[in-house]
Amino acid sequence: MTDFVLVRHGETEWHAENRYAGRSDVQLTERGHKQAAALGAWAAGRQLDAVLSSPLSRARLTAEPTANGLGLPLRIDERLREVDFGHGEGLTRAEMRERFPAELAAFLTDPVAHHLPGGEDPAAAAARAIACLTDVEQDLPHGRVLVVAHSTLVRLVLCRLLGIPLAHYRQVFPKLDNGALTELRLQAGRASLLRLNVPTLTTD
Repeated sequence: MTDFVLVRHGETEWHAENRYAGRSDVQLTERGHKQAAALGAWAAGRQLDAVLSSPLSRARLTAEPTANGLGLPLRIDERLREVDFGHGEGLTRAEMRERFPAELAAFLTDPVAHHLPGGEDPAAAAARAIACLTDVEQDLPHGRVLVVAHSTLVRLVLCRLLGIPLAHYRQVFPKLDNGALTELRLQAGRASLLRLNVPTLTTD
């Protein structure tokens, strides 16, 4: 049995305009850094056996206060990167609607069968992230592990592990807040959702 505390990185500079940030390396805002500090404060005194992060700076900088505070190495895993949104990278939905309206409409209907043009297959993204978690589960079979990653990737992972069709990830999990905690237990090939989207920072 391994418990994973899954955290979406802190708020970024693209948050206010709701721009799609996949493989783009977008910087944290001041509030994003506060969310990272709040995560570190939450983790102080709690039993965590490892801290993992996506290589993108918004995730790394969110995870670092926790790793440093607990005296744990920050383990970077490429498989925890956000889904690549292809031609949608850095755009708002309104901008995508202007540039490729038919493809956007298909994506909004079924984001797995019709992922954004030039983008990553969400099923492949879920598979690589779950492979990462499975490796950690084998290494730490009785551990509790913090994983700082990304909104779309985490929602895809939750759907896949909980037996929910991937295409429904936006409906079932409409949002994950920046810096919030989602806890998942993996045991003998089965997953249990222990809590979802619990904030660590409630005020500015």
